[in-house]
Amino acid sequence: MKRKNLYFGMSVVIILAVFLGACGGETSGSEKAAEPTEMHLAAILTVGPEQAWDRSFLDSFKRVQQAKPHGLTISDPDITEAVFGDEAEVVMREYAASGKYDIIWANSSYSDQVKKLKDEFPEILWVVVGSGNEAMGGNAYWVFQHLHESAYLLGILAGHMTKTDTIGIVSTFPSDDVNDFNNGFIDGAKSVNPEIKAKVMYIESWYDPAKGAEAAYAQIAAGVDQMLMSAEAFEPCVEKQIMCYAHYIDYGLVSPDAVAASAIMNFDPAINWIIDEWWQHKTTGEAYAAPMEAVWFSMAEGSSELSPYHNFDAKIPQEVKDAVKTALDSILNGTLKVPLKLDTPTSDS
Repeated sequence: MKRKNLYFGMSVVIILAVFLGACGGETSGSEKAAEPTEMHLAAILTVGPEQAWDRSFLDSFKRVQQAKPHGLTISDPDITEAVFGDEAEVVMREYAASGKYDIIWANSSYSDQVKKLKDEFPEILWVVVGSGNEAMGGNAYWVFQHLHESAYLLGILAGHMTKTDTIGIVSTFPSDDVNDFNNGFIDGAKSVNPEIKAKVMYIESWYDPAKGAEAAYAQIAAGVDQMLMSAEAFEPCVEKQIMCYAHYIDYGLVSPDAVAASAIMNFDPAINWIIDEWWQHKTTGEAYAAPMEAVWFSMAEGSSELSPYHNFDAKIPQEVKDAVKTALDSILNGTLKVPLKLDTPTSDS
C-alpha cells in the first residue's frame, strides 16, 4: 500500500507540473526580459541651446525626465552641437560604439548618416527629426513637429490687430516644417481679415539674427505692422513699435516689449512615444518596427500651445482675445481642422 500511494503522489506532482507549464509557466519569470530601470540618450543638436528649436527639445526632455515614464531614471542627455555630413556620422558612430546609449536623437536632417549606422547598431533606437529626412523603418524613427495649428491662432491675432492689412514673415528656410507654420499664420490672419496681404522673406540660415533684423527692417518699410519672426531677431519690433510673434519657445519671457504671443512647441509627446517604443523592445524582445512615414502629434495631443500675452495683454482688446480662445477651443475639441500646407508661401502682390 505504501508503494502504491507513493506512485500515486508522484503522478499527481508530475501532472500538476505539466499543467502549470501548459498554462504559460507562471511559476517562473525567467522567460520575461528584465524591465530596465535606466535610460541614456545622446543628442545631435542643429545649433545648440541658444536656438529656439533645440531649446524646445531640451526643455521638453527635462519635463519627460522629471516625469519618469515607466519609472525610469533618465540621465541628462549627452549633446553635440552643429555637426553635419561626415562629421555628424563620426560623432554618431562614437556614441553608438561606446555602448552607453539606448537612444540617439538627431534633431534635424540626419537620415543619410543614420542609414549607414542603424543596422550596425540594431539595439540602439535612432531618431531623426523634421524636414529633409526619409522613412527607414526598423530601429530608425522619423519624428515631425507640425505647428500649423498654433500658428493659425497667432494669425487670427495678427489679422485682428493689423492697421495696415499687411502682415510679414521673416523665416529661415522654405522647408516642410517651416512652411507649415508660415502657411498656418497666413491662413489664420486671412480667416478673420480677407483684405490681408502677406509678405514672406527667407534668410537661408537656421540661425542668423543679423540677417533676420535686416529682413525685418525691409518688411516694416514695406508696410508690415504684424510680423512672424522665425529668425529670432526682435530688435526691429521694439524700435519700430510693431507687434511681433514667435515660435518654438515663449519669447515673451525674453523679449517682452517685442513679442505679443508665441506658439510654443512641445516635443513631450514625441519623446514619450519614442521611450515607449524603446521600452516595448527592451521588455518583450520584439524587433523595433518604426513606421514607414513621419509621425507627428497634434495640438490636442500636446505638441504645441499658445503662450500668454505678457506685456501685450492690456493692448489686445478682449473681443480679440475671445476670438483667439474660441478658435483654440475648437482646435482642441476637433471642430476646427486647420489645413496642413507644406507648399512654400510667397508674398502677395
